[in-house]
Amino acid sequence: MLGKLIGWDDTIVALATPPGVGAISVIRISGKKTFEIVDQLFPSKKISLQPSHTLHVGMIQEGDVIIDEAVVSIFRSPKSYTGEDVIEISCHGSPYIQEKLIKAVLDHGARIAKPGEFTQRAFLNGKLDLAQAESVADLIASNTNASHKNALYNMRGGFSGELKKLRDQMLGFSALIELELDFSQEDVEFADRKKFYELIADASQLTNRLISSFSLGNVIKNGVQVAIVGKPNSGKSTLLNALLNDERAIVSEIAGTTRDTIEETLNIDGILFRLVDTAGIRDHTSDVIESMGIEKSRSKIQSAGIVVYLFDIADHKTEVQLKLNELKEQGKAFVLVANKMDLPNAPNAQEKFSGLEGVIFISAKEKRNIETLKKQLVDAVLKDKVQVGDTVITNERHLHALQKVAQSLSDIKKGLDEKLPGDLIAPDIRLCLHYLGEITGEITNEDQLDYIFSKFCIGK
Repeated sequence: MLGKLIGWDDTIVALATPPGVGAISVIRISGKKTFEIVDQLFPSKKISLQPSHTLHVGMIQEGDVIIDEAVVSIFRSPKSYTGEDVIEISCHGSPYIQEKLIKAVLDHGARIAKPGEFTQRAFLNGKLDLAQAESVADLIASNTNASHKNALYNMRGGFSGELKKLRDQMLGFSALIELELDFSQEDVEFADRKKFYELIADASQLTNRLISSFSLGNVIKNGVQVAIVGKPNSGKSTLLNALLNDERAIVSEIAGTTRDTIEETLNIDGILFRLVDTAGIRDHTSDVIESMGIEKSRSKIQSAGIVVYLFDIADHKTEVQLKLNELKEQGKAFVLVANKMDLPNAPNAQEKFSGLEGVIFISAKEKRNIETLKKQLVDAVLKDKVQVGDTVITNERHLHALQKVAQSLSDIKKGLDEKLPGDLIAPDIRLCLHYLGEITGEITNEDQLDYIFSKFCIGK
């Protein structure tokens, strides 16, 4: 497959570490001319004669001009990341040295790698399937324990393994159904319909579980937006500061201090929460700027995954209940929080609001019960979802393909229910196999690959 694509015989080079000044930079080279090129730049030793997975220290130079003293790491085909001959040159982290070294490699016959081209070659050479390759980008972008574990699990073939097992089973039945078509005149059945029913049921259960996991997967990958809302002076900014353990927002006794939204991120138990401190919502204000802030707050509530409704223990229970009903009508996940439990009238507050669903009593000022609130936020994310540790999909391309797999499985079951002959069931089986193959890359095209890998960083 690799040789048939334009440009895939080229030798490519790119900076594999972030650009800019650093202690070390790594220049990655891959392709059939890799050793030939480096031999011309590394006079200390004949690199092409050295064994794979060895390191060599020496001067990198262009002619008589020394560029740097570097470490050359050798990875011979096929035991390399791309499956091709690969050399990584670890040089000093000067942008000038990076530029000179890459230019020297280019002058000797390489070209600059496209975004994700190293990983794309790994896929095309069978080192990774497409789902594993995509998880490489997720691993690089991971910023929490949950996103890291999920990306690493998928990169090592966890998700692909489940799909491969299903696809192999479907292929077995597909072959038997196709065989029946060759003997259509003799009215024979090679595929055991009872076992096929069981396979379709198991496949549908797996597919639907994976589809359902996307809501959690999206949270793991992108985080969840949490809008902290309430009336002016209910303590929203103080709560934001308490959650972050930092004086991020200005706190004042004057109502309406927060005129615009303040956004910060918080990692709780491996899940990224994007906290939004909103302007206090009240029905009437003559301040034009505050009015704009209130409208922005209402917009943030609509887009939030979770709403933390914060109220003062001095508020009327009926008023809080009305707001609670409004959130329920909107279908919002919410956490109800009674604030200012440090005030003298606190003992009466718990009895006053005890009937409200899941209310948490806190003192944002004294950071009292903040850990309980954090746990409630995690519970709100994981409620009715698969747990972190199960196979979780985070990729929209996988989601859309799985939805088509689910539809194909439903069509196959319908055909079996109606006792349709093999020639009418076979197209739905082929469709199911096609969509499964799209996920792992057994079925793909060059344009699709270019689009997928274009989202990678250069050098990976």
